[in-house]
Amino acid sequence: MELTGIPFGITEWSTLETTTHPGETGTAYWRTCQFGAIRVRQVEYSPGYLADHWCNKGHVLLCLEGQLDTELEDGRRFTLLPGMSYQVADNAEAHRSSSAIGAKLFIVD
Repeated sequence: MELTGIPFGITEWSTLETTTHPGETGTAYWRTCQFGAIRVRQVEYSPGYLADHWCNKGHVLLCLEGQLDTELEDGRRFTLLPGMSYQVADNAEAHRSSSAIGAKLFIVD
């Protein structure tokens, strides 16, 4: 990832429009900023959320609140609690998110 052409700026996340993304169960709520090819999001998963797809996009993801469970397509599972993060490259390992209790995340991809 190369960050170029982005002037210094501040983001007040609470003022950004929220978009709704239904999962297989539950809902994801995104607030998104786009900086050239870089997408930065604050994402909240409702309790009982399960993604409706396997994701191949690369991310750097930080868990801010709640609990995020991530399953890799090969069957491995990981749990993130507040203050924990993961990173994965584009097309490296397909992954799918879920959250029994809900989660708030900060994601750069």
